[in-house]
Order: sequence, then C-alpha cells, then structure tokens
Amino acid sequence: MRQTILVTGATGTVGHEIVKQLAMQDVTVRAGVHSVIKGENLKRLPGVEIVEIDFTDPASLHAAFTNADQLVLITPLSESQLEMVRNLVEEAKRRGVKYIVRLSALGAGAEPGIQLGRWHREMEKYVEESGIPYTILRPAGFMQNLVNYSAESIKREGKFYMPVGEGRVSYIDTRDIAAVAVEVLLSDEHHWKVYELTGPEALSHQEMAAHLGEVTGKKIDFVDVPEQAVRESMLAHHTPAPIADAILELYAAYRAGKSAMVTDTVQGLTGRAPHSFRQFANDYQECF
Repeated sequence: MRQTILVTGATGTVGHEIVKQLAMQDVTVRAGVHSVIKGENLKRLPGVEIVEIDFTDPASLHAAFTNADQLVLITPLSESQLEMVRNLVEEAKRRGVKYIVRLSALGAGAEPGIQLGRWHREMEKYVEESGIPYTILRPAGFMQNLVNYSAESIKREGKFYMPVGEGRVSYIDTRDIAAVAVEVLLSDEHHWKVYELTGPEALSHQEMAAHLGEVTGKKIDFVDVPEQAVRESMLAHHTPAPIADAILELYAAYRAGKSAMVTDTVQGLTGRAPHSFRQFANDYQECF
C-alpha cells in the first residue's frame, strides 16, 4: 500500500528539498505549509498534496495528519518552537503515525552545549518519549543559508558578513540532508537511531569566499564583523532577543572552531559522497 508521508515546514530550506526528493519516490507526499500561497510551487511536483497547518493550533493539525503513515518533523526557529513540537508529536500519537524523522541540529547531544543545542535536545526528547519509532537527523549548518542570507550583499557589494573570524565549519548541502531523509524513510533499518550529518570538509569563511569568487569570476570577500553589530541588526529586524542571543552563541562556537567536526554519515547512508562547498558554489553560482 502506498505510504503517505507528512512533511511539516515544507516550504523551508530543508523541507522543500525533502518534498522534491520524496516526490520522485512511490509515496504520497503531504506538504504541510503555513500558507497555501507559499506552497503553490510544490503543487507542480508529482504525488504531492498541500495542506495548510498552524503548528501552535492543535485543531488545525487534524486534516494534515489524516491517514498519515510517517512524519518528517521540521519546525522553525521561534520562541514557540517547543510548543510546536509538543503539539505535532501529540497529534502523531493520537493519529497512529508509525514513524517520525526529526530534523534536529548538530551539537544537540553536547553537554552543556549551546542554547540552540539545548532547545533541539529538548525537542528530541518529545519524539523519543512518544513511543513512536523515530530517527533523529542532526545536520551541521546549511550551505544554502549563504543563498538565503548573504546572496544580496554578495551580488551588490561582493562581500558577506558574519562574526565568526577564522573558525572552520563543516557546512552541509541541504540536498544531502534530504537524500538521507529519503533513505531513512524508505527503510526500516534506521529506527531509534541518531545520525550526525556534515559536509565532506570544514572550511573557513575566507576559503568559502575564495571558492565563490573562483566559480563566479568576481572578487568576493568575507568580512568578520563585531557580535554587537550583528545583534543590533537582528533586533532591528525584529528577531526576538533570546533567539538573537542563541544565534550569536552559535557564531561564537564557529569562531572557536567547535563546529569543524566532519562525519562520513552521508556517504554511509546514501552510498555517495556529500556535495563539497565547491560543488555547491558551482551549482548555485547564479544566486551570487
């Protein structure tokens, strides 16, 4: 019988890619979106249903979970994220979901870790205590975030800005996260497991700038900026203070070289090497 897989956060950076790759499989993909208008481009994918849900409103979850066999649990970074995960897991329990794949973050298991990791670990525990078979994916930072947050300044100024100094980071391409998600969803071999996912190398942001410059044929520089300036900018753009502080703590970990770990998990699970940053830069060069 054809499986129905509900993907929450389906218009996000990782969720959208998971939906795209699942659409190529023999499953029904139910893309959970905050706004049907934002999910319009997903309708063109074969075997994809669109359903509008509000993570903070349990009543809105009923239709999304109807006859759902599996759940890819992705929630946005927000002050209500713990409530969101609790609501989604409780609904999964009520509706007989058979398997949950949770998108967490690298470092969620560290002690004492950073605030983002502690939040993710708390959300992981909701999944673990549900009694539903699960797999937890803990990816490193996404290469595609350069497109999301730095493409405009790179196009306009030939520069991108972060308060991370010379710290090396093992960023991962979201296409590789999605490939792992598809692999674990289509097999029973990954229940009750936690996978830490990184790209194939840890690079400094100066090295990333060099790759982008070589691929695009223009001069691109990385600029290290003071934390306080970044915090003020986030607050000016209405980022809640606790979220801004947690992101700055992550950047401090990058600066200190604490995010340079490289794993071979993507290769082991998918049978192919993860995308290098150079490959990412080449594939996305039009964005820069």
